[in-house]
Amino acid sequence: MHLHDAIASRRSVRAFLPDPVPADTVRRVLERAARAPSGGNLQPWHVDVLAGEPLAALKARMQALLAAGTQETPAYAVYPPDLPSPWRERRFRIGEQMYARLGIPREDKAARRRWFARNFAFFDAPMALFCSVDRVMGPPQWADLGMYLQTVMLLLRAEGLDSCAQECWAMYPETVGQAIALPPGRMLFSGMAIGVADTAHPLNGLASERAPLEETVRLHGV
Repeated sequence: MHLHDAIASRRSVRAFLPDPVPADTVRRVLERAARAPSGGNLQPWHVDVLAGEPLAALKARMQALLAAGTQETPAYAVYPPDLPSPWRERRFRIGEQMYARLGIPREDKAARRRWFARNFAFFDAPMALFCSVDRVMGPPQWADLGMYLQTVMLLLRAEGLDSCAQECWAMYPETVGQAIALPPGRMLFSGMAIGVADTAHPLNGLASERAPLEETVRLHGV
């Protein structure tokens, strides 16, 4: 797949087919993704991949926690408090577009909560990835994690696979930490669902909007 096509076709997929992801495919993707840039070549990412019984056990554990209303201290705040404009409007709009495709009105809070809970089943993806980072690392290294995960997602597209990066897993760092035996000196950054998109699902036809170039880019001497 051409790089431009991989970028254009990457989506946050929220419904997957049960087709398994071959182990050699994900190994190949992760080996190549290690070429992602990092300041000082620190390569600060740590990755755990789950499938089969380990993934099923984590999903079952999360289902029990959600049913009981159990919460944990988040690893970090996914969004800044009192998110200002224009970011607040962007987040609101994509949420409304998603729920509109699902046929869930704004006033049906229970249905929205049930749908959000599907994050913690990885939207039925057959494979999951967790990315963690040593606690001694700072914001520049977190940026390195983002470049690494983007590289992973584009390489997955080149293999005909799909993904959904999920920072929501930062809400349950203890449970994830137990599932992947996370060392005390390391913190959870993000999860990721991996598999083949269910193209028949209405949500997977949604292409999120992007701000026009003039809104986010200033050209100097160009």
